[in-house]
Amino acid sequence: MSVFASLNSMNIKEVAKRAKVSTATVSRTINGSEKVTSETAFRVRKAIEELNYYPNIHARTLVSGRSRMMGLIISDITNPFFPDLVKSFQDEATHAGRDVIIGNTDYNPKRMAACIQRMVERKVDGVAVLTSEADPDLVTELIRGSIPTVFMDIGKPSSHSANIRINYAQGIDEAMQHLFSLNHRRIAFIAGPLNLESVCIRRDAYLSAMKARGRSEHAIVEKGDHRIEGGAIAIRSLLRLPQRPTAVLASNDLTAIGALGAIYDAGLRVPDDISLIGFDDISFAHLTQPPLTTIILSRAQLALTAFAALEALIRKEDVSHADYVVPTHLVVRKSTRAI
Repeated sequence: MSVFASLNSMNIKEVAKRAKVSTATVSRTINGSEKVTSETAFRVRKAIEELNYYPNIHARTLVSGRSRMMGLIISDITNPFFPDLVKSFQDEATHAGRDVIIGNTDYNPKRMAACIQRMVERKVDGVAVLTSEADPDLVTELIRGSIPTVFMDIGKPSSHSANIRINYAQGIDEAMQHLFSLNHRRIAFIAGPLNLESVCIRRDAYLSAMKARGRSEHAIVEKGDHRIEGGAIAIRSLLRLPQRPTAVLASNDLTAIGALGAIYDAGLRVPDDISLIGFDDISFAHLTQPPLTTIILSRAQLALTAFAALEALIRKEDVSHADYVVPTHLVVRKSTRAI
C-alpha cells in the first residue's frame, strides 16, 4: 500500500494549517492558479510533501477544467534527435508545474490519430505536434475542438493554434555554399519520406541551391527513410551511377551515418572519395569517424519555442501574428574536404 494519501477536504485543512494559509489558497495552488505567489505556493507544496499527500489529479481536472498536462507528439523515439527534444520540453513543463504525455508516431499517420485521440481523452490543456506527418483532417479536428495546439511546419496560426517554422533553407544553403567553396559540383541529396512536409522543404532547398548556382540539370535526389539502413541503401544507389557524386547532403544525421558505413563497405573513404553532410547534429554526429559535418537544429530552442507558444495559447493570448522561427546553421567537422 502506498504511504501517500490522496488529498481530500480533511487533508486540505491539514495542509492549510501547516502552511499557514487558507484552504482556498491550497486549492488554488493545486490547480495552478496564477493568483498564488511563488513563495506561498512553495510553502503549500512543502506542506503537502511533509504530510505525504498527493493531489487527486482527476478531481482537480473536474473542478478546475484544466489537467495541467500537455501532449507532445514526436516522430521517432529511436532517433537521438527526439529524446533530446523530449527532455528539453519536459524540463520546461516541470519548471511550470505541468506533466507531459508523450506520443510517438513512428512516421505513421494512423499512430498519429491514436496519439491525438489518447490526448483528447486525457483532457490535456494543449498539444505540441513536433512532427510533420499529421493528416490535415486531424489538424482540423484539433483546431475545431478548441484544443490549443502548436504545430511544426504544417500549421496555420489561429486563436487556438500556432506554427513553428524551421528555417531549413538557411542551413542547407550554408551547406551547399560550403561544398561549392570546396569545388564540389556533383552534389547529391538523400531525402527522407517524401510524405513529410519537412522533407519536401529540405529537398526543395537543395534544388533551389543547385539552381541558384546553375547546376539544376545535375541535381540528384535519392529517396531515404530517415533511418540508418535507408541511408545505406540510398548511397549504394548513388555509388552505382556512371559518375558518382563527389559530395552528398543527407536529410538527417541517421541517414548520413548509414551512408558513411556503406561508403566504407564499398572500399571508399569519407572525405577522401566523397564528402558527406548530415542534418540535425544529434549527439552521435561528432563521434563518427570522421566526425560528421552537419546542420544544427537546436532541440533545446525548438522545445523552448514550442512550450512558450503553447503556454501563450493556453492562457488565451493572441498569437495569430506571432512569428515563431527556429534557425539552422552548418557546423564544419571532418567529413568534407576540397577536391
